[in-house]
Amino acid sequence: MPSDTPSPRALRPRDAATLIVARHMKDGLRVLMGKRSEQHKFMPGKYVFPGGRVDFADSRIRPTADLPDDVVEKLMTRMGGRPSINRARAMALAAVRETFEETGLALGTTVEGAPQQSKSAAWQAFFDTGKRPDLSALRLIGRAVTPPNRPRRFDSRFFLTERHDLDVADARVAASTELTEVAWLTLKEALDLDLPRVTRVVLEGLSEQVTRPGGLTAPRPIPYFYHRGKGWVRDEL
Repeated sequence: MPSDTPSPRALRPRDAATLIVARHMKDGLRVLMGKRSEQHKFMPGKYVFPGGRVDFADSRIRPTADLPDDVVEKLMTRMGGRPSINRARAMALAAVRETFEETGLALGTTVEGAPQQSKSAAWQAFFDTGKRPDLSALRLIGRAVTPPNRPRRFDSRFFLTERHDLDVADARVAASTELTEVAWLTLKEALDLDLPRVTRVVLEGLSEQVTRPGGLTAPRPIPYFYHRGKGWVRDEL
């Protein structure tokens, strides 16, 4: 007999962004990952790349260099709500900000003179390092939407940047309570960990790409994962 109780409406997914920071080292490609606190309601104890939801302040920041045009085009593709270039840029800036908050890495360009000012405490701390965000080296490599039956839902964009100017010791557990561990891991080490499904798929894609001509810089279709009915759908952007 049908129930008179209406089914709860699925939460609308919020824009979010993740940044994969990669370094080529003697033992191969390593990526920066951290372990989420066991106290979190969303993916507790899972190993993830730095990232989180887009904040309003992210749309007010101006980088020293913008995203490549092809990245903006992909970010605008099938963007829900009100698509805009500023919203696309805010996603990339959120990935940079979250990486700084969670690992202490300020990925940007050193700027002489007084630091830029922001009402956002996180962005002000970033600017106080003497840097401003530079988005020119970020590439979009994936997108995933949290299934509708979860307590929190995100429409997450996965960005990748290769940084050879970093000292591995620069990454650490920052003041944020998001991550309890931070480490540079080989792809094999990372794939042996407790990972969210989409994170595993992204890592498997990186593992395949580094063996192909052109490596990580070679153009490839961008996977887009979302839920339909009772299962995952893999589409391409």
